[in-house]
Parts: sequence; structure tokens; C-alpha cells
Amino acid sequence: MEFVRTDIPEVVLFIPKVFDDYRGFFLETYRLSEFAEAGLPPFVQTNHSHSTRNVLRGLHFQKQPAAQGKLVTAICGEIFDVAVDIRIGSPTFGQWVGELLSAQNHRLLYIPPGFAHGFCVLSELADVV
Repeated sequence: MEFVRTDIPEVVLFIPKVFDDYRGFFLETYRLSEFAEAGLPPFVQTNHSHSTRNVLRGLHFQKQPAAQGKLVTAICGEIFDVAVDIRIGSPTFGQWVGELLSAQNHRLLYIPPGFAHGFCVLSELADVV
């Protein structure tokens, strides 16, 4: 798995290694040891949303002590995913980064605690985990 730091270094784009053949594909979306090596925390919860074209979800965030990091991917369809730094005093406060995540590109975006998160569905339908 390739870890790519965005313009806001705490927000990380993951590009998994995809094993493709005539049967379909296989890819690894999470391995605790690799995430730990990249300095990222373990994950403890998984959520799934299903939306139609042009649905805008967000911007969502949680305050301390319930702040959450998120690992986001589109397992069906395509979304434009956004992370906004809302950490007061941060050198990137108020800045945002966005990535296209789709079932075709298999990319995942890590959004740390202290960021607002949202996405817009670009395809007819999208399933986001």
C-alpha cells in the first residue's frame, strides 16, 4: 500500500496494491502494522452509507473527547471527498483537501480527528465505507 501525504500532511491518501485477473480483483484496505508504521491509529468502527447522485453528506465532525479519525473509500460509484482542518491554532486551520474516490480507483482517504469531513456523490449511486 502506498501512503501519499496531501497538502495537509495529516490527511493521507492510500493507494492500495490491486491484484487483478480474469476473476475480478483483490486488495487490502487495512493492515494494522502498515498503518502503525505510517504513524496512524488503529480503527475501531466501520460505517456504510448509500447515496444517490448529487447527495452532499457533511461537513461532519466530532468534538473532543469524542473526536474520530476516518478512513473513507467508495466501494461502489464515485465521490468527491473533502477534509477541512478545523483545529484552532493549526498552521493549516481553515484549509481543505479533496480527492476523487471511486470503486474504479480503489483509493482510500484518512481524515484525522479535528477535521470536518464530507463528500458529494458524482455517480448515479455510491456506497461509501
